[in-house]
Amino acid sequence: MKRRIACLLNCCLVAVTVLGCTTATTAMPADSVEEEAPVEAVTEAEPKVPTFSKERWKNNHAKVRGLYITGPTAGSEEMDDIIQLIDDTELNAVVIDVKDDNGNITFDMEGNDMVQELDACLAYIGDMPALLDKLQEHDIYTIARIPCFKDPILAEGRPKLALCKPDGTPIVDGKGVAWVNPCKKEVWEYLVSIGKSCKELGFDEVQFDYVRFPVGEDAEGADYGVTVTPKNKHTFIEEFLSYACEELHAVDMPVTADLFGTVIGSEIDIEQVGQDYHELASTVDALCPMIYPSHYGPGNFDLDVPDAQPYETILAALDKSRTDLSSVDEDKCAVIRPWLQAFSAPWVEGHIEYGGDEIRAQVQAVYDAGYEEWILWNAANNYNADGLEPDENKKDAEH
Repeated sequence: MKRRIACLLNCCLVAVTVLGCTTATTAMPADSVEEEAPVEAVTEAEPKVPTFSKERWKNNHAKVRGLYITGPTAGSEEMDDIIQLIDDTELNAVVIDVKDDNGNITFDMEGNDMVQELDACLAYIGDMPALLDKLQEHDIYTIARIPCFKDPILAEGRPKLALCKPDGTPIVDGKGVAWVNPCKKEVWEYLVSIGKSCKELGFDEVQFDYVRFPVGEDAEGADYGVTVTPKNKHTFIEEFLSYACEELHAVDMPVTADLFGTVIGSEIDIEQVGQDYHELASTVDALCPMIYPSHYGPGNFDLDVPDAQPYETILAALDKSRTDLSSVDEDKCAVIRPWLQAFSAPWVEGHIEYGGDEIRAQVQAVYDAGYEEWILWNAANNYNADGLEPDENKKDAEH
């Protein structure tokens, strides 16, 4: 009834305008009075109003000190050891593969039609709700890792979304893994649907990885269906993450993104992968640069072998981060939460073995650079307490 009254009032205003009165502020053509479209426009759905506040989240979320966890580890008894490690140390968070690098959803994601239609579930984790309940009982902050555009399952199940060359040949990376087209809205919708399912399950945060363009000789011949150049690549990544934030903020879910540490302050790297560190800092809620010392070649930061100097490398990378983001409004700037190296890199000439001392050196560099959060990466999930401080607050709570 109220909408009908509103519509009648709107028609009266239009009629008054047509008669030349000045009480209405917008003039309309006389024949529009008899048309339904202007009246129907009053009843159009209102745009989504985000329930999420970036400022509030930044001030109140857990300051993450986390570990990366694969689906197989999360679904095994080994997870009990990891929970104990977190209970005993300064750690307080886990980043769990909800979707792995091969496109598999690591548990049975019931209720997600897009995932079910693709038959994308490989249930390494037998009972995700029970696992999340257990983690929350231990006050562990849960982050859902979702690799984006590296996805052979989506590429095979929806060939029109696969990234291909003009002759239809799929684009694959150096390991032969197919990618999907980062410019396709349908791909964005699939990824966001997974994020929404994670919110429904009770995850605290969504973290998008592989949120970039592919690199390599094969990728040079990709047909994106739209004009993509080195100069505009970053706009597609920003548009996707803006869309993801709009959709997920509407359900009160924070959005974070992984990116190469080498893009910080480097136009060449930005043009290759489309990750603009400065621009993305005001798009998402947290940025997780992968600043592993093994990722930097000889001479970076004036270091002969960055891998052999973990403290100096992390400090230099984060000092560069602070410089790059100095012009971003503090209220709008993402939390900076770097990935740190918890593995040795024997493929790097002059590398050193990484143990507790090297991990602690990196963590200290994060703090000395003025940042508060960090995550450790070990692909095999081989973690122990070496280099981690005991959490005295946790111990006090037990007594």
